[in-house]
Amino acid sequence: MPMEPVIVPITDELDLHTFLPRDIPDLIEDYVAECVKKHIYTVRIIHGKGSGVLKKRVQSLLKKNPLVHSIKDAPPESGGWGASVVKLKSCPSC
Repeated sequence: MPMEPVIVPITDELDLHTFLPRDIPDLIEDYVAECVKKHIYTVRIIHGKGSGVLKKRVQSLLKKNPLVHSIKDAPPESGGWGASVVKLKSCPSC
């Protein structure tokens, strides 16, 4: 039986803890595109600390995305290295 798509509210924060690893690439791509459409240009993606594998995967996906301007670890009060702050471009050709 096919699963229903999960509707994720588009805000400036995305917590990946509830998603399956196989869903992350499409989720990140769609989330970034929707944020730009909604004029949200700074987002925090929570990937958790763990072993760092998910963080590396998420940041690798973000680096390949033409809508991403920059990526850095969140400040300590916002998750530190368990979250990434991502600056998005206001348009794909910027």
